[in-house]
Amino acid sequence: MNILVIAPHADDEVLGCGGTIGRFSSEGNRVTLCIVTKPYPPDWSSNYIKKKNVEIEKSNEKLGIKRTISLGFPTVKLDTVPQKEINNALAIAIEEEKPDLVFIPHNGDLNKDHRIVHEAALVATRPVCSSVKKILAYEILSETEWGYSIAQFQPGVYVDISGFIEIKKDAMEFFETELREAPHPRSIDLITALAMKRGSEIGVHYAEAFMLIREII
Repeated sequence: MNILVIAPHADDEVLGCGGTIGRFSSEGNRVTLCIVTKPYPPDWSSNYIKKKNVEIEKSNEKLGIKRTISLGFPTVKLDTVPQKEINNALAIAIEEEKPDLVFIPHNGDLNKDHRIVHEAALVATRPVCSSVKKILAYEILSETEWGYSIAQFQPGVYVDISGFIEIKKDAMEFFETELREAPHPRSIDLITALAMKRGSEIGVHYAEAFMLIREII
């Protein structure tokens, strides 16, 4: 199976579906990561940007991601970019990879970049224009739960990651620029706690949860 994970920012893919990526990769599926935005000077230092690129490379290797596509739009400034440009860039990535399954951010996340990427992904994955058979939206700690007033995340699809929780945590630990200490939600403790909660909802030790956006059978 060909899988494309669309991440507004590097590390969203680990928080949202790192265990699932690790599991699917280990099962012989091809996983491609599409990172929509990147940091830029002077808002971020050259040292930060270099370190971020190393973090991405190490995390991807841990998860078994085969290819990374970087679209290069300005992070936290997607609302300044014409929507058509984002739609087209994602459509090109989807045409190149021809994925069967696509993971996208939730449309109710607090971060506006996430909501813009969600909408652009829906345009780029229209059934008349793409090979995509299933679209799943993932949750991101410190964005999804903080955006509940916008739209609730209501999962209906779960992936058992009991054998891959350590891979998820290891991949996230590479992102030293993003990781925080508990009780911040973007911490190893809370990542583990959410996986345990989602696992308890389906009777396993650890799981990741998703909202089904569309499936073609």
